[in-house]
Amino acid sequence: MKKLKLIILLVLITFCHWSCKAQEQPNIIFLFCDDAGYGDFGFQGSDVMKTPNLDKLANTGVIFTQGYVTDATCGPSRAGLITGKYQQRFGYQEINVPGYMSENSKYLEDDMGLPLDQKTIADYLKTQGYTNAVYGKWHLGNADRFHPLKRGFDEFYGFRGGARSYYGYKNFDGVHHDNKMERNFENFEEPTGYATDVFADEAVNFIERNKNNPFFIYLAFNAVHTPMHATEEDLKQFPNLKGKRKEVAAMTLALDRACGKVMDKLKELGIDDNTIIVFSNDNGGPTDKNASLNLPLSGTKSNHLEGGLRVPFLMKWPRKFKAGTIYDYPVSTFDLLPTFYAAAGGDVADLDDVDGVDLIPFVNGKNKERPHEDLFWKKDVRAVYRNNDWKLIRYADRPAELYDLSKDLTEQNNLASEYPGRMKTMFKKLFEWELTLERPLWTLKQDFEKYDIDRMDRYRSPELVKEEMKQYIKEEKSKLKQ
Repeated sequence: MKKLKLIILLVLITFCHWSCKAQEQPNIIFLFCDDAGYGDFGFQGSDVMKTPNLDKLANTGVIFTQGYVTDATCGPSRAGLITGKYQQRFGYQEINVPGYMSENSKYLEDDMGLPLDQKTIADYLKTQGYTNAVYGKWHLGNADRFHPLKRGFDEFYGFRGGARSYYGYKNFDGVHHDNKMERNFENFEEPTGYATDVFADEAVNFIERNKNNPFFIYLAFNAVHTPMHATEEDLKQFPNLKGKRKEVAAMTLALDRACGKVMDKLKELGIDDNTIIVFSNDNGGPTDKNASLNLPLSGTKSNHLEGGLRVPFLMKWPRKFKAGTIYDYPVSTFDLLPTFYAAAGGDVADLDDVDGVDLIPFVNGKNKERPHEDLFWKKDVRAVYRNNDWKLIRYADRPAELYDLSKDLTEQNNLASEYPGRMKTMFKKLFEWELTLERPLWTLKQDFEKYDIDRMDRYRSPELVKEEMKQYIKEEKSKLKQ
């Protein structure tokens, strides 16, 4: 009898321990948008976009003024954030989109995905007792072995590829398998509503079902990536805008509404106080594709100017972070894995060779240093090395450039000729970093390199962007008169 009582006591103690730990562990929600412009949010200074919910998140949380992604394109950016490291270290240097790859990479179509030996955020959080879900765009491999349910997630509703319709397909004729919407594993289930709203509804449902235990939601919207699909109701909210600019504004409004649904549910259930919410974007906006604006930054998606790499970046955790905090040192999306893991109660020393750092002590002011003195980016020959506020950009078709971002945010004053010593030192440091990388597992067709460079030159400065937008508005008005 005494032995039975002892066993019962031990069970109760263990249950109490895990119950108390679960109550202390924060829920974690990562709101991730796609191809949005750096300046296309109210909290970023836009007087055109309507983003009240995200503006509220910014006002009640932390704004990182120098938030970066690990790549200026969708797939590699996701690979870096979900593993907490430079994706080039395991050969994930290019996007994984069939049809875009070089001829000698065609045989790799089903092999293009996050290598199976790489651990994800979800893998690590699962060890801390979290239930994990991903809704929306995956884009980390189309083959079954790369599926979210095999990468640490417990639930998935979305599509495996890089872009698709915001509405359900009536039939799948001609639709690539990676663009079909599916629930969990191969249960194809096309949405009956607008995808941005549907993904938010899925997240809300998950929150209701898991409110009593710690959870992680990776809510990866495909908004505002092309195709340019917006609801009539949202379009009506922007009567003074025309063409794609009107469409991207309506799509951003839907994105904001979706984020608001999730945040409102947390408050309704009384768990918002101990929930970490992060909002960011996968890369700079492709102005020529969806009329997004990265102002005041130069550049766009797929190039290495600030407009391609710097993104909106918000974080809220009421129990730990002071509302209205502005954090000015550079951070990266690969910092999210160690930050989430530490918040969940894990020891970051146990993480497997990550490049990111736990941001909590930096945001709280316990650590006054920079989270990163050095940051790197690379795609083929093109590469970037940022050392504190100095930024070196290396090209294939022109001499390298050097900028002091503390004085020249728009990257208009090339200082390469004035600081030859610094250029030499930074070139060597960049090369030393490259020696630690794996060869790319697959590569893009070379003509896309020209496209990326041409796009960069087209949006080389804020003045060029403003002139192009003026011309665009003029052309749209002309079309309406016709």
